[in-house]
Amino acid sequence: MNQLDHTTQILATVLFACALVHTFLTGRFNRMAARYPAGSLQENTLHFLGEVEVVFGLWAAIFMIGYGALNGFAQATAFLDSLSFTEPAFVFAIMVIASTRPVLDFSAHLMASIAAKLAALLPLPGATAAFWVLLTVGPLSGSLITEPGAMTLTALLLHDRILRNKCSEALKYATIGVLFVNISIGGVLTPFAAPPVVMVAAKWNWSLSHMLVNFGWKAALAVVANSVLVVGIFWKELSQLPVKSPKKTHSPMGPGNAPLWLVIIHLAFLIGVVATAHHMTVFCGLLLMFLGVTEITHEFQSPLRLRESLLVAFFLAGLVVLGKEQEWWLRPLLDGAGNNALFWGATCLTAITDNAALTYLASQVQDLSDQGKYAIVAGAVTGGGLTVIANAPNPAGYSILKDRYGSGGINPLKLFIAALIPTLIAAACFSL
Repeated sequence: MNQLDHTTQILATVLFACALVHTFLTGRFNRMAARYPAGSLQENTLHFLGEVEVVFGLWAAIFMIGYGALNGFAQATAFLDSLSFTEPAFVFAIMVIASTRPVLDFSAHLMASIAAKLAALLPLPGATAAFWVLLTVGPLSGSLITEPGAMTLTALLLHDRILRNKCSEALKYATIGVLFVNISIGGVLTPFAAPPVVMVAAKWNWSLSHMLVNFGWKAALAVVANSVLVVGIFWKELSQLPVKSPKKTHSPMGPGNAPLWLVIIHLAFLIGVVATAHHMTVFCGLLLMFLGVTEITHEFQSPLRLRESLLVAFFLAGLVVLGKEQEWWLRPLLDGAGNNALFWGATCLTAITDNAALTYLASQVQDLSDQGKYAIVAGAVTGGGLTVIANAPNPAGYSILKDRYGSGGINPLKLFIAALIPTLIAAACFSL
């Protein structure tokens, strides 16, 4: 490696660290913005800096300017062309489709039915049953509809059905902590749903049966344990929350709502995008066709979440740009480490880098044992709820839920603390 390449890597790592620090300061930027008149340059600039979804894209843009200054414009564009932005594009597509009214009505109706049957079997007062179902069934569904899809649906339902109530701050942070951890581990029952598994499944020949035997049952156990724990801790508060939102609860076949044929079409598009998740040209074409369907059926639609989806995709694209150049220090940490060190190292490193990037780097290490492969992936998904950047779907959940956490948004340190116990429970289950 020549000196210029190493200088570029050092620049990327320094700016990556700046982006990490920036994520912890977004709440402060928003509070500072409130001191200035609405619409002023200072207020707009500080609000821009206070958007978590903007952080990594902003620092990635600064990196590309530096890359171009060091290597030339042609090399900078060649570097961008060498990167894969399929995952950010997929998250954008799945968020847009999964957050439409027909899909949400269908999902809410399904979740409500499961919660009602659970409440009929067990003495679960208030919103307890619905809360437990959302934090259990929602994340586990990620093994079928992918983790970004599960995060979008579950976060939207939690936003409208639970967190719209006057909840304590402790319950709010416990909710998002368990949600992020459960989503991260809930997609490992299959080899195609969790980004850190997708990165290695083909190369390591991990089949559906392999995932179920080695990861699936442990992940399901951890998801259930985390949900039961948070319900047990906040039993009294949850039992006092109303079962239904004050807004009308839609049934997918109710009067004035989307007809069944339209719900089926939406679900077909959702399945189509999931099935072609690794082929950006195909699922982008499906998304464009889907946008046409929503336009001609506008009477059954709510406004599309294009802004939120684009911001999340921008966040992930920035992470792809900056994360590519972190290999120079990540790979030496993975080489030659023992299985326990790999597991806990992956869990900790995931908190400061995307877990899919971490497992991708691990797949480049030669002669890694089967136990080592398991340790890295298990550790990567275990730590996927500790921070917003730890798992690709987390920015989507953050974007949807942040307005329920006050003007400062979701505090990164409080999120880390709230996710710590669920993370340790997941670690215990994967250590079985």
